[in-house]
Amino acid sequence: MDIIRVLQEYWPSFCKALMITLEMTVFSLIFATIIGTIVGLFKIKPLQFIANIYIDIVRGTPLLVQVFIMYYGLTQFLQFQWPAIGGFTSAFVAGVVTLSFNAGAYMAEIIRGGIEAVDKGQMEAARSLGLPYKKAMWKIILPQAFRTMLPSIINQFIISLKDTSLISVIGPRELTQNGKIIAANSSTRVMAIWIVVALFYLVVCTILSRVAKLVERKVSYGK
Repeated sequence: MDIIRVLQEYWPSFCKALMITLEMTVFSLIFATIIGTIVGLFKIKPLQFIANIYIDIVRGTPLLVQVFIMYYGLTQFLQFQWPAIGGFTSAFVAGVVTLSFNAGAYMAEIIRGGIEAVDKGQMEAARSLGLPYKKAMWKIILPQAFRTMLPSIINQFIISLKDTSLISVIGPRELTQNGKIIAANSSTRVMAIWIVVALFYLVVCTILSRVAKLVERKVSYGK
């Protein structure tokens, strides 16, 4: 079968591309969590207004357009060149920044929802004991909210992992770009190549989905 031949012939290439995909996803989710936490905790009205605009822009525009704006638009408009950092290419860095910018908006909503799910009496009790707002939030509210947020965070990881396929348009050799390059050099096995690419995504996303369901069950049981 062509699929088996493709796997045997290009297995190292696909494994390397998978690692790039996972690295891009992990880095972007870390930065997105930082962005989402900052935006999700905004309490001052002017900052909330800015945060809402940011969330509306991200949720109202396609990720592919955001990729083009970040990589080509900023380069031309600001005369800015994306740097290569720590052995990662400039396209990889631009992809991580774009994914972080995109996922950060969704993480902000996840964090807001998690905080709102915690009983308001928890904050009132903490404040009545003399804890400052920030300390009460970090020590009491967020640890409880995290249990509620965890399944959604894992789901966002899955979404971001699949979204890395759109970053292929600017060049980093993640799974989709790797499939494009191999398909261009093996025009008689295009179908088999793209099935293999799909299988890599399917296996990783299925594992993460099972983890998310397991976490969700444990969180629900804990409640």
